[in-house]
Amino acid sequence: MPKQADNYLLFSMAIYSSWATMKKNNLRPKAKKVHRAQKTMGQAPGTITYLGKREGLKTVVNVLEYNETTFEHHKPGTLKQVVEHMDPPLISWIDIVGLSDEDFIGKLGKHFELNPLVMEDTVNTHQRPKIDEYDNYIFGVLKMLYLNDEKKLVWEHVALVLMKNCVLVFQELEDDVFSGVRERIQNKYGRIRLRGSDYLFFALIDAIVDHYFIILEYLSDQIEFLEEEVYKNPTENTAKEIQLLKKQVLKVRRWVSPVRELVNKLIDSEHPLITNDTKLFLRDAQDHCIEINESLQIYREMSMSLMEMYMTNMSNKMNEVMKVLTVMASIFIPLTFFAGIYGMNFEHMPELQWKYSYFVLWGFFVLIFLGMLIFFKKKGWL
Repeated sequence: MPKQADNYLLFSMAIYSSWATMKKNNLRPKAKKVHRAQKTMGQAPGTITYLGKREGLKTVVNVLEYNETTFEHHKPGTLKQVVEHMDPPLISWIDIVGLSDEDFIGKLGKHFELNPLVMEDTVNTHQRPKIDEYDNYIFGVLKMLYLNDEKKLVWEHVALVLMKNCVLVFQELEDDVFSGVRERIQNKYGRIRLRGSDYLFFALIDAIVDHYFIILEYLSDQIEFLEEEVYKNPTENTAKEIQLLKKQVLKVRRWVSPVRELVNKLIDSEHPLITNDTKLFLRDAQDHCIEINESLQIYREMSMSLMEMYMTNMSNKMNEVMKVLTVMASIFIPLTFFAGIYGMNFEHMPELQWKYSYFVLWGFFVLIFLGMLIFFKKKGWL
């Protein structure tokens, strides 16, 4: 019983200590974060539930229609207008910006007869990149990475649906990496106006993959900057920046690595919507994916070694400080010894009666000090 009382007392003291520390630092216990994926618990598979951080954005639709001689750009406001602007002889690129309007996304999926599981993955921003093949269309999910105006990394969920003479693109924000594709379509650059919807599907994936190289350059610059900082003047803030870099590299690797599997599946596909000519271009994207994955693996190892370098340099700096303190202590130990001897209160100490004993003792102290400095200097300890 006394032992239980002691345990209770120690537990109470620990609780009080934690409360006092939080009160002193003006801290409050944080509420447990509820994951957005819990919104789907208990729902039937295929239920359209937007899982993302960009809620409340108005859904905007842009339609580009083209062939070798014709180009049209429309901004329909309703689903009916979207359907009216689709002309089968032309290739249609329907770009849906904003995924939080679940009702509109659901109606659009029903009109194009898309599987409910496809529509569920379309608005699930946590979905891993993948490719699914159906009888009349091919569905793909990717992560679009780019740098905003503040040079900060932005990742955006993108879903693509390839159909005959049509490509549906679902994205969260108006900013994207498809400006080059739009320019090629509008100004008749390259071969995109001469080919079918499968080439448009490839061009959009290729634009996403090409921008991964920009992210790799950004990560490379961050690693080089932190390497110099670790070698020259590491601080506590350096450790925080290294940790943030590690998280970014792991996040980029998580979203980018599966794209290689996605492209491989398109190359090996026997779906009639993917022509052999387009597969030749997909092999080029495959090479890019291999290069990107290899670079990401290197950056991952480099980012992890940065923390080891930081800890090593901080340890070396601590060792230098300890060496200086040890040298100073070694110098003052003999001086303290003699000062202690002549600080004793004995009456019969012959040196105390000598007229020049004080000055001789000071000279002796100086000689010891200089002699030890010279000795440590020769040893390379200073």
